[in-house]
Amino acid sequence: MSTEKTTRGGIAVAGTVLVDTICEIAAYPACGELTQIRGIEKAVGGCVPNVAVDMRRMDPTLPVFAIGKIGNDADGKLVSSVLTENGVDCDGLVTCGEQTSFTDVMSIAGGQRTFFTYAGASAEFGVDDIDFDALQADILHLGYFLLLKKVDDGDGLAILKEAKKRGIKTSIDLVSENSDRYSLVLPCLPYTDYLIINEIEAGALAGMAPENENLRAIAEKLRELGVKEKVIIHKRDCAVCLSDDGFTVVASLTVPAEYVQGSTGAGDAFCAASLIALYEGASDREVLEFASAAAAVSLGSADATSGLATKAEIAKISSGWARPSITL
Repeated sequence: MSTEKTTRGGIAVAGTVLVDTICEIAAYPACGELTQIRGIEKAVGGCVPNVAVDMRRMDPTLPVFAIGKIGNDADGKLVSSVLTENGVDCDGLVTCGEQTSFTDVMSIAGGQRTFFTYAGASAEFGVDDIDFDALQADILHLGYFLLLKKVDDGDGLAILKEAKKRGIKTSIDLVSENSDRYSLVLPCLPYTDYLIINEIEAGALAGMAPENENLRAIAEKLRELGVKEKVIIHKRDCAVCLSDDGFTVVASLTVPAEYVQGSTGAGDAFCAASLIALYEGASDREVLEFASAAAAVSLGSADATSGLATKAEIAKISSGWARPSITL
């Protein structure tokens, strides 16, 4: 990867902050039936904790700033504690009277998960919650669009405009939603330097089927819609990047089946690694290779963040995994 920057203003991650309560069950009950919860685990989740902690795990020297909204409750304290323990600056977390956003996860061991989410404090996060005068980051990543009410209703655009006005590079990602609400994101693209999303989200934004043969056309359409520097699209078998340097395709690593413990947070790991590589001035191919390796290594843990390691450790763990050739 290219030589790192000598001045490290760091990366700020803004948007969704929540806590997952993961309940292990034997089977999902039919309506009116009962099933016992065999175990309960709490973990921080959402774009801000996942991406921020991932970046600190990969580069413990990188200044990382969390920006979002939490409640004055036990879940809010858990979020602050976990982020602080991982070296993330939490000065940008605003405490409000609403309950911290949460998701109750019903998890069948070795099987499917069902999610019940409460919008909570994150839904009220908006432009007025960011102290731009105190923000020293070089990149501001805002996620997840389509899950943040005020952000979707116009504050996301205001945040990106203000960041651009102040010379801060901007990055966004979304949640995958089966709806026609993707149009809410389109006005934000001209104020977005880096769009880092999966193929479902990219296809929905561009109005095209998210098939491999369409990825280049999708990326070109998203650049036409305003994305300033790079469109990065990741999917299970490959990742692509379109920039002024051209169109780059990198196949995903082949991960041994016995290594995989879960896929929760793989997309956030890809995003976090992409941001680090972009921050360090890596080439498009280097961005995709590092991001896909980080996502692959993250599969070694059932939760969203604990599978990540330093950049050197990621390279060591993934060194024996094949990366097949691919052309689109």
